Amino acid sequence: MSDKLVHAEELARRSPVRFPNESAEYRAARTALLAEEIELRRHLERVAEQRRALPPGGAVTGDYHFEGENGPVSFADLFGDKQSLAVYSYMFGPQRERPCPMCTNLLGALEGNGADIQQRMALAVVARSPIERLAAWKRERGWTNLRLYTDLNGNYSRDYHGVLPDGSEIPSLNVFTRRDGTIRHFWSGEMTGESADPGQDPRGAPDLAPLWNVLDMTPEGRGTDWYPKLDYGV
Repeated sequence: MSDKLVHAEELARRSPVRFPNESAEYRAARTALLAEEIELRRHLERVAEQRRALPPGGAVTGDYHFEGENGPVSFADLFGDKQSLAVYSYMFGPQRERPCPMCTNLLGALEGNGADIQQRMALAVVARSPIERLAAWKRERGWTNLRLYTDLNGNYSRDYHGVLPDGSEIPSLNVFTRRDGTIRHFWSGEMTGESADPGQDPRGAPDLAPLWNVLDMTPEGRGTDWYPKLDYGV
């Protein structure tokens, strides 16, 4: 397929888009950037194709127990009638007065897309606070499309990197599959602080949070002294 692709530079030159009063200098720089954006799109597709081709991951055999808003559930129950499941580990353990603002920002975006996502796959949010506390927070945020569960014994959070060996929490996204009666781990976002580039917070690629992608389109960028808040007041 790749040998049939038109060079990104050529596609960029073909672009008919122009804006009022732009300079020749702006258009030349924007065309060069467009070529890079086309290459980025192609690279993202190559990465997605490589991800889809991963061999089967490890079987899920741990002693995992959860409680949702309608009572206890097993790990298999999280799939519902779907064959793929994404589980987000929410930094909202019992030691926290309020949940992590960064996690909450990402989950707000997933909430907005939750009904669409769950047409294709199952989506669950797991935290270590009691389900009553999670349900109250869900009502406070006005979330209706996310399914929140308590990790009753903490085993899932420990095994799938929602909790570090020292007990501190980290955000974690894991994808699982159910094929021929066997549940397996498929993929996890494995970019941690150790893999972060100098001057950058740890982040995955692509970044799942729309917030950062939108800010990246501005001259100011993401900034270095600002993070999402749980409440901006009235």
